[in-house]
Amino acid sequence: MALPSVGGGYQNTDGNQNEQTIGTQAAPQTATATATLSVAQITGGLLVGNPSTSAASYTLPTATLIDATMTNMKVNSTFRLNIINLGTSTGLITVVVGTGITAVGNLVVAITGSAAGVSGAAEFVFRKTDTAAYSVYRVA
Repeated sequence: MALPSVGGGYQNTDGNQNEQTIGTQAAPQTATATATLSVAQITGGLLVGNPSTSAASYTLPTATLIDATMTNMKVNSTFRLNIINLGTSTGLITVVVGTGITAVGNLVVAITGSAAGVSGAAEFVFRKTDTAAYSVYRVA
């Protein structure tokens, strides 16, 4: 579920904690080779990466850029990003934090069917910790 970037809208955990929400999912964002991701790519909820047979680094935007787009976010607000890696062979995806973002956990998204037995996907939670400051947690 994408958060409204300006004015109005509904924000989870902002006084309506007992309500069920039904999310929508726009078409997935995509990336291939090494790139700096846009705010739209990380706030869209779903990113399909396909670095083919080469490893790729996906650098997150800076916390300042996220704040400039997500003006309604308060401290402790969160959003999720799921990354699916369609790469093969050595096509690992490494997520690299941007300025103002602190990583918690492993930021490598393995390929499908890797020796580690992971599914080729990862889920991350971004939590706003202050003005122009976020933590990104690997949760799955």
